[in-house]
Amino acid sequence: MSNLSPLDPQSLLRRCDVALLDFETTAELSDAADIVGQSRALDAVRFGIDIKQPGFNLFVLGEPGSGRHAAVRRLLEEKAASEPAPSDWCYVNNFADPNKPRLLRLPPGRGGRFRHDMQQFVAELGKAIGAAFESEEYRVRIEAIQDEFKQREENALRTLGQESGEKGVALLRTPHGFVFAPVKGEETMGPEEFEKLSDEEKARIGKLIEEYGERLHKLMHQFPQWRREMQGRIKEASRETMGLAVGHIIEELKERYTDLLNVLAFLDEAMRDVIESSEELREQPKSDGDMSGVLVSGSISLARYQVNLLVDTGTAKAAPVVFEDNPIYPNLVGRVDSVAHMGTLVTNFTMIKPGALQHANGGYLVLDAAKVLSQPYAWEGLKRALRSAQVRIESLGQVFGFTSMLPLEPEPMPLNLKVVLVGERILYYLLKEYDPEFEELFKVGADFESDVARNEPNTRSYARFLGGLARHYGLRPFDRLAVARLIEHSARLAGDAEKLSASSRSLADLMQEASHHAGQAGRDLVTREDVEAALQARRHRASRLHEAIQEQILRGSLLIDSGGGQVGQVNGLAVIDLGDALFAHPVRITATARIGEGDVIDIERESELGGAIHSKGVMILSSFLAARYARSLPLSLSASLVFEQSYGPVEGDSASLAELCALLSALAAVPIRQSLAITGSVNQYGRVQPIGGVNEKIEGFFDICQARGLTGEQGVIIPQSNVKHLMLREDVVAACAAGKFAVHAVEEVDQAIALLTGVPAGEPDAQGLVPEGTINYLVATQLAELTALRQAFAAAGQKRGGRKDKA
Repeated sequence: MSNLSPLDPQSLLRRCDVALLDFETTAELSDAADIVGQSRALDAVRFGIDIKQPGFNLFVLGEPGSGRHAAVRRLLEEKAASEPAPSDWCYVNNFADPNKPRLLRLPPGRGGRFRHDMQQFVAELGKAIGAAFESEEYRVRIEAIQDEFKQREENALRTLGQESGEKGVALLRTPHGFVFAPVKGEETMGPEEFEKLSDEEKARIGKLIEEYGERLHKLMHQFPQWRREMQGRIKEASRETMGLAVGHIIEELKERYTDLLNVLAFLDEAMRDVIESSEELREQPKSDGDMSGVLVSGSISLARYQVNLLVDTGTAKAAPVVFEDNPIYPNLVGRVDSVAHMGTLVTNFTMIKPGALQHANGGYLVLDAAKVLSQPYAWEGLKRALRSAQVRIESLGQVFGFTSMLPLEPEPMPLNLKVVLVGERILYYLLKEYDPEFEELFKVGADFESDVARNEPNTRSYARFLGGLARHYGLRPFDRLAVARLIEHSARLAGDAEKLSASSRSLADLMQEASHHAGQAGRDLVTREDVEAALQARRHRASRLHEAIQEQILRGSLLIDSGGGQVGQVNGLAVIDLGDALFAHPVRITATARIGEGDVIDIERESELGGAIHSKGVMILSSFLAARYARSLPLSLSASLVFEQSYGPVEGDSASLAELCALLSALAAVPIRQSLAITGSVNQYGRVQPIGGVNEKIEGFFDICQARGLTGEQGVIIPQSNVKHLMLREDVVAACAAGKFAVHAVEEVDQAIALLTGVPAGEPDAQGLVPEGTINYLVATQLAELTALRQAFAAAGQKRGGRKDKA
């Protein structure tokens, strides 16, 4: 059995060696090249960034506040700085099918120039249209065409009238149209005069009128065709005029883009459309600035020749790194806006808006995994874009078929980017398990450590890291004693004296609070006292519930003894995690034993307050009892275990050692010292196993004892394997150094029960016998007595049953 002496005070708190901090203040330190102790994760990030194969996107795992975002941002920006700026992307009108806008790719920086040139073109086009159609040359040409066709009509009518006049029938023009009438000399006949004619003459004139009427009817049917021919010639003249007026403008534009075939093709199409639509454009020469009126109810505007610059790299010299904080579906893949017109929604290519995928194309896109997964269709939209290597802009209404307006179908944009998802580990493993496409699209996982080893190199690097945080937040410099205290607190956050927490968020918050305290004290440097003041203020802000529980204990509402002895009763320790605060308090655990059939009843489980892990712990201690004390005899025991005054769920196995000691005390009828509290889990062989929250548990019992008065008898028993996790408060360490409080470490249950009762546990000799008066002897004796009683009761019952049979 190992030494049962209390732990040395030096093992209760591993202080930071100030000699490792070779500076006076953090102002002297340079920033750390890499985040401390994360070489594996950083190597994975670099690999994911460097490899260009499809599907090698990144998922960055780790806890919130661990500095993942800052590290990833730095690495991405370093990599992006060495890569060229991506292309500009523009949407232009598709003159053949306006509902399917075309996408143009231009070299970086030239998209803005192209948009400006087309704006100038539209501005000049309106003026050119007005000048061309108002010119004297155009007016004369159109009048000539109109006169030519007017003369043609008049000649045809004149010829017909002359022929009919020679035969005594005149062609007359009336308000109601043309008519034929008989003539006599120079005058038309009246009705009376016509009646005086002979029947033969009447028949002849009627036949002539009918014959020339048919010819007039045919001629009238020819007039619309001639007018259409005239309109065709006028339109051709307008086209020629428009071509002459606009052609030089287009040619000047084409000279600027001779190296871009797609732009030249668009300019040719624009030229053809201008010529084809010259008459319609002539009616709306002042609509050049109305971008929303490109296509509304079939109307035509000069804005149809504008350019929608979707992605403009401008003067950028590097690949983009985009952080999308609100990854809803439209913010990811883009959207198509619409406007109300005449009671309906209409849209056009100028209302196409880019999303994060378009902005990051050719570079890197960083997204929060939880936010993407929580937004409707955002995750599916992202996967579809990565799978197809193109991004298609469509509204959710189009996706699900809920829209009633004619949808716009922009040409998809080819996609070439690296997506970095940042999330917690649970999301990563859930996606790997349940989404078959995830592993295909995110082949690289970079797992950031929650804590790092506390060694000399890391301690020095951590100091530089803290100095960088101070500069980043514009804080006062920290002296090295303050940095040493921060490093000690980091180990406390990690819950391990041999580790340092990777939670930069918690440390940055603490540093800001300490700098504030230094400012209030009028100091230019942040000292250790300022860090202590900030920690104390934190504890005070979060201590309402902790103090309320302590008050109930001190007032006797929650029954906790810190002195004396009691059979079957022990002080366990429970941890409460409030998110921003973690504290512990003692809880009374009691055990009772009686004759039975080997059952250990967990009252917490029976009342459905005990969790699965707690129930497992009780089953393990039951197995320990049977294996140690009932190898050759039946375990004739019925025992009950309970957390007294516990009105909520109980989970975890950290009380299984306390429960086992309470049960052994009840069986041996030996009182347990109430001046001690105990924590630890136990296995089937009685070995004590480590638990979490060991620092908070020790401090929780210490606070109660201190409030009642330290006697030197009080202390806490913890697993030996938890000693390396100890980072206790200074007041606890000081009390232990003064002999007013003690922390004991045990490796097995025998050590724990000996400390709790003051009675040796009793080790078996070569024959397997334990000394009389020891705990093991008393427990074994009690169990043997229970077994004998049970057998006696069974035998007596059988005898009574036999006498009844004879009767």
